[in-house]
Formats: sequence, C-alpha cells, structure tokens
Amino acid sequence: MFLFRLCSRLPLWLLHLLGGWLGWLSFLASPSYRRRLLAHARMADASPLGAVAQAGRMLAEIPWLWLRPATTTLPLHWDGAEKVEAALAGRQGLLLLTPHMGCFEAAAQALAERFGATQPITVLYRPARKPYLRELVAAGREREHLRAAPAQLSGVRQMLRALRGGEMVGLLPDQVPPEGQGVWAPFFGQPAYTMTLAARLVQQTGCAVLTLWCERLPLGQGFVVHVRDFPPLAPEATAEQAATAINQAMERLILERPAQYLWGYNRYKAPRAADGG
Repeated sequence: MFLFRLCSRLPLWLLHLLGGWLGWLSFLASPSYRRRLLAHARMADASPLGAVAQAGRMLAEIPWLWLRPATTTLPLHWDGAEKVEAALAGRQGLLLLTPHMGCFEAAAQALAERFGATQPITVLYRPARKPYLRELVAAGREREHLRAAPAQLSGVRQMLRALRGGEMVGLLPDQVPPEGQGVWAPFFGQPAYTMTLAARLVQQTGCAVLTLWCERLPLGQGFVVHVRDFPPLAPEATAEQAATAINQAMERLILERPAQYLWGYNRYKAPRAADGG
C-alpha cells in the first residue's frame, strides 16, 4: 500500500517510463505470459513488441489514476465527443463498450468528468479477492459521477437501473465471463467465450450503444478518447450473433492501434464456474 501511494505521487511520464521496463521484465521472466502474448498478437497480424511495454504502462499508471486528487482534470482530448452528446440527448440510456485496450480506466473517468454531472456512468468491475485490495479498488474506481457495479447479479441490476434512468454504463465485453453467462463466438478467427450481458442490456432497455477506447499518448502527454458508432443489433439476433457483432466491433477498435491492446490477457480460456450472488 505504501508503494502504491508513493507511485501515485510520481509524474505520469515517469510512471510510463518505469511501466515500460516493468512490461519487458514480465515478458522476459514469464514463459507462459510470453507465449500467450506472442500467439494472440499473431492472430491479428499485430507486432507484439510495442504491446509489451504498453502492458506495463497500463499497470504503472493505475496508482496515479485511482489516487489523483478529485480537483484535478485528466490531461486528455476527445475524438467523437459529439457522438456521446447526441446519444445522451435521447435520454434512453447509453451503453459504452471498450476492449482491454489503452487506458480504459481513464476512459471511464473522462466520461464522468465531461458528462457525469447530468448523466453519471456506472462501470462493471470484478471485486478483488483480498479484503485490503477490495477496499482500495472500490475507493479508486468510485469517483464523483462514477459508480462501480460488482460483476454479479446485484451489479447487473444496478446497470439496468442506470440505463433505464437515462444514464451511462461502461462494459469491457472482451472480458471472459463465468460459465453460463456467455457464448462461444469468433474473436480474431478463434472461438472465444464472450459475455451475453451487453446484448441483454440493450434488449431489455432499448439503450443507445457506442464503442470507444482511450489512447495512451507517449511521454506522459495524456490520453485521447476515441468514440465510434456501433451498428444496431437486430431484435431477432441470437446470443451468438449478437456476441459475434460485438467481437467484430472490438476487433475494429483494436486494429486502430494494435500495440495498445492487452494481448497478454487470456482471452481464449475456458470460463470459470459462476460465483454466487
């Protein structure tokens, strides 16, 4: 905890520098992680070298993001903010889908800072297993106009209420869900167990949908949030068809800047048993 708080006081450029070294250290020290990252990057014909350092930067910037003073604003620019504004104007709720790419933690904070005063954002997260980490994660992710919903039934209800109230909800649909909460759908040509939650939220609320990702700029210069349109899901679409459409949308985002995708994430693993609650 002391080290975490100490890192939060370092400038972003230094954290990114240290994070790049951390990424390479992890890559060289773990054969299983190295094999997985290389294999996944090859599926998308992406160069893995840049992704090694970017994965370390993603970890190194978390203390800075979670513990930065609430009075400060993120150093970022927007690419497509008008799409969010137009979707929120409809007051039917907005579902925002982003992959494990760039700085997705900053994306949620950026949305809360710019739009949350009138329409807050709720994001899904998996609670940490250790009690001391659980408290830190909850405190770091819950900021003004930003609410965290646990990845369980109570969290799903929280997201449904938010969407029905015309608010925003953020999801990472390339996160492997527990058994029984997903379907197998292609992701870069390989079967991947894909959550059905995103499609169910759309079907049950009629909310608008956008995709986005938050680019990490070099040398600690900040971030750029890129917002993209999402083709409407057909009402008669099956769970497999909806999951395939969402995976294709995530692929399009990833191919904009492959080096910033978390290729080391075990995307093709078998789902774990569902937790209670």
